[in-house]
Amino acid sequence: MIKCGRPRKGEELLSRDRLLDTASSLFLEYGYGNLSLETIARDARVSMRTIYNQFGGKAGLFGAVVRRCSDQFVTGLSDEHVLERSPEDTLVFFAKQFLRRITQPDVVRMRAILIGESPRFPDLATQFYEQGPQRTLDHLAQFFARQQQAGHFVVMDPHFLADQFLSALRSERFQKLQLGLEPTPDEAEIDVWVRQAIGLFLHGSLKNRQGSTSDTTVEPCVRNP
Repeated sequence: MIKCGRPRKGEELLSRDRLLDTASSLFLEYGYGNLSLETIARDARVSMRTIYNQFGGKAGLFGAVVRRCSDQFVTGLSDEHVLERSPEDTLVFFAKQFLRRITQPDVVRMRAILIGESPRFPDLATQFYEQGPQRTLDHLAQFFARQQQAGHFVVMDPHFLADQFLSALRSERFQKLQLGLEPTPDEAEIDVWVRQAIGLFLHGSLKNRQGSTSDTTVEPCVRNP
């Protein structure tokens, strides 16, 4: 029997996932500039019109691929997860998800493609930053703002806190990973990486006047009066 009318919601989601899976694989294989929408539509078994209606074009489709990846990070900062954990445990949970994903070979390669082709395709750079790094940064800043209201963190720009935390996580080691100078870390290495970065972020690196490590958090700024 021939099906008529609009597809069911479940079928639409499956079709979208198939399209994003296909697009992700093709972007990795061909890069951005050398890949046509016709190729994506053919391999994903969807129409060109579907791609334009749902994503607005190739840059929007690439942004949707990046956004789906960033979904893994931001869900760890949702209210329901935060309420179940201490601030430190929430940051550990988020950081492990973050590092697991950005250190995967396909993600490292996708970032390399982006860096190489973004000067020719400004829309590509915009979609990547807005749907990936910016979205992650904003959700993390909201987390810090809520924790500041609860009295867990010093009063300072939550976006600055989020930026510094992500910078501490990525570190020089991620730069070496992108250059192929480090292998993909395993779960144990990620655990050490995360706990060292979070320990430094939360407690600082200064010693107290007696020369022993301080038991209290070293505040990076003065609290507002």
